[in-house]
Amino acid sequence: MMNLLQSPYFALFVMVALGFMLGRIQIKGISLDVSAVIFVALLFGHYGIVIPGSLSDFGMVLFIYTIGMQAGPGFFDSFRSQGKEMLALAAVIIGTAALTAVAVKYLFGLDAAQTTGLLTGALTSTPGLASARELTGDASAVAYGIAYPFGVIGVILFVKLLPRVLHIDIRQSEKALAGRKTDQYPEISHRIYRVTNPSVFNRSLADLKIRSVTGAVVSRVKRGNDYFMPKADTVLREGDEIKAVGTVAALDELTLFLGEALEGDMPLGDGLDLQTGLVTNKHIVNKSLAALNIHENFNCTITRIRRSGIDIAPTPGLPLKFGDKLTIVGSKTDLLELQKMLGNDTKRLSDTDFLPVALGIVVGALFGKIEISFGDGFTFSFGLTGGILLVSLVLSSIGKTGPLVWHISSSANQLLRQLGLLVFLAGVGSSAGSTMAETFAENGWELFIAGGLITLLPMIAAVVTARWGFRMNLLDLLGALTGGMTSTPGLAAADSMTDSTAPSVAYATIYPVAMVFLILAVQLIAGLFAV
Repeated sequence: MMNLLQSPYFALFVMVALGFMLGRIQIKGISLDVSAVIFVALLFGHYGIVIPGSLSDFGMVLFIYTIGMQAGPGFFDSFRSQGKEMLALAAVIIGTAALTAVAVKYLFGLDAAQTTGLLTGALTSTPGLASARELTGDASAVAYGIAYPFGVIGVILFVKLLPRVLHIDIRQSEKALAGRKTDQYPEISHRIYRVTNPSVFNRSLADLKIRSVTGAVVSRVKRGNDYFMPKADTVLREGDEIKAVGTVAALDELTLFLGEALEGDMPLGDGLDLQTGLVTNKHIVNKSLAALNIHENFNCTITRIRRSGIDIAPTPGLPLKFGDKLTIVGSKTDLLELQKMLGNDTKRLSDTDFLPVALGIVVGALFGKIEISFGDGFTFSFGLTGGILLVSLVLSSIGKTGPLVWHISSSANQLLRQLGLLVFLAGVGSSAGSTMAETFAENGWELFIAGGLITLLPMIAAVVTARWGFRMNLLDLLGALTGGMTSTPGLAAADSMTDSTAPSVAYATIYPVAMVFLILAVQLIAGLFAV
């Protein structure tokens, strides 16, 4: 058995398997999950079983890139809704954590590796650890391992106790958010109308500009016993019945426009069909509906678009994204032609093209090499991890460059991210394990206390800022708090307290911002205090 463990590949998967078994153990609902791999690896490293550094670096690069690809759209969208608040809150959390880390460095006489390791461990950030290890060496992983347990447990307990401490009813917070969610993501519905408004009699849809005026899409018309799909030159007549799709506000506006809303639904009629189509043709990605002119070119009408689990009302200026699911009305022949143009290839949606992945990592690595000088001999660069992270964030948001589609399917992203994370954790943990016992014997308890301070103080600062500075809803606060602390176990604790998706939305909004800020803080601390 010991001979087999000398093989790095065999040892790697033994560490992963044992780590998963340990991570699934729950005590009072708390578990280490996948992060348990680093603790198993620390033990293996203590007994001289170490994963090669090149294999660990491979896992780090893969993990960082897929994290950026996943977080890219949320990173830039965060500046459109609650951007200012989330940006400020991320700055408060990471800034407080970094200042606390610097304070404990002087208080306990720590070096740069221990300081950055404590900072990333207290915030349970493996991307941060990757950056710290690259800049300061494996000693940062030891401090990370010491600070990590309280980083997990401390955030979970803080989240669980916060509603009681603030005397806030979670159910009341849910009701307060319900109205706001409806405003942000209005539900797409349909309604039947009878044309009774004389001002629209004998006027064409192109003349009336219904879509641009109301935001609703007219999908079908009934005239007498005939059902047909309207065109731009379709003229409305008194008594026509119309089916339209849109938000509730758009449909209400259309009621005033046409004259009378009816109960029930409208059948498709002979020759018309309702189907869905997937955008998998890379040549139409980022092109607007107006540019594709689907209604005129294919005699079909798009009634809604589903993207990332949200229904979006189609507008002429809306660009299509890879993986969009379109609901379309038209004849079967026309629908078949349109689906060919869209791609509609479920296999391609799940496949992964490794050319964009490889190019993205290469560009990120080169970007990380760029050095910025601040005078007095101090230069700053994003490094390998920071460069790859920032480039992947940008590429994920762009979606497509020329013939290259940067998109990675969610299933492929999850697999690659998990693989990279496991290899990285096993590598850094086993490498650091050989010196962990000696380091902990010398100043382990000091590091544990220091890590606890770096975990607690930023959360307290965030609560004060969010509640009394921004008047933030409790559920938004829970998500922002766990996202700012880059704590996935903390988010799981928050989700278990409510049926609302608000904590998850806030977490996704602030997490990429906090992650970038944390890596920048690690870079700054390492640059200032490196010996």
